[in-house]
Amino acid sequence: MAQVAGPIDIYSLQIPQLEQLRSALEEEIQILSNSLQQLKKFQIKFVESKECLQKFRPENKGKPLLVPLTSSMYVPGVLSNPDKVIVEVGTGFYIEKSISDAETFFDRRVAYVTEQMQKLQPTLQEKYQNKEAIVGVMQQKVQQYLASQSKEGAPKQ
Repeated sequence: MAQVAGPIDIYSLQIPQLEQLRSALEEEIQILSNSLQQLKKFQIKFVESKECLQKFRPENKGKPLLVPLTSSMYVPGVLSNPDKVIVEVGTGFYIEKSISDAETFFDRRVAYVTEQMQKLQPTLQEKYQNKEAIVGVMQQKVQQYLASQSKEGAPKQ
């Protein structure tokens, strides 16, 4: 049966072990930071999508607009039905929704992404604090080593 490792006493570790631990934490911090940035991008995308729904008004029927084919290519079009939109619901699937249903959809997505970001931030902060503690211990150990070396090299009286 596998045992769950408890907390590590970083003061008992040698400098190479501390360096490995610091390096591993830096990788985790980088991964978590990238995840947080991706979530922020999604949050912004959903907020912007909801804001775009404000342009879908009955008085805009028949007006020209640009339709995105890709993230950088648009083609001219005409707003033919301001009551319905097609929403990507994930992994390339699209559903036709009313404006109010689309707004609700984007509100739920923003809330979900925000919740995930809030869950991730304390973990990221904890990893960062752990890394700082390890760096502090490493600095102490290096100073102790240098102090012991200078005592050994000092002339005896």
